[in-house]
Amino acid sequence: MTQSLQKILMAEDEHDIQTVAQLVLESIGDFEVRVCDNGQELLKELADFQPDLILLDAIMPELDGPETIKQLKQSEQWRDIPVIFLTGKSSQEEKDELKALGAIGVISKPFDPMALSTVVAECWQENQA
Repeated sequence: MTQSLQKILMAEDEHDIQTVAQLVLESIGDFEVRVCDNGQELLKELADFQPDLILLDAIMPELDGPETIKQLKQSEQWRDIPVIFLTGKSSQEEKDELKALGAIGVISKPFDPMALSTVVAECWQENQA
């Protein structure tokens, strides 16, 4: 694992959310962000992009977030990349289920765009401790 958070790979099927999240993470957080439409695309981008962190929507076509993180955790090469879910699931039980899959955090949608970079960085820092 790297010492600082620089590169974020995000899987999100809603293009408006992709655009807003990428814009604020790059402009406010100063992160390098690559966006995918689903978990299948994310798995294909891993080797090329080498992310420090993955932002993962829970509900997506083709390969959803829970199945994507399961595949990541089964891979010796990718299992240690921290994952934060960015999801419309908002009950504590649903958040706990996502964390039980190995996520370091869960950010509920709709999220505050101005706070997204800070929340992501805080989750990252807590995971590094």
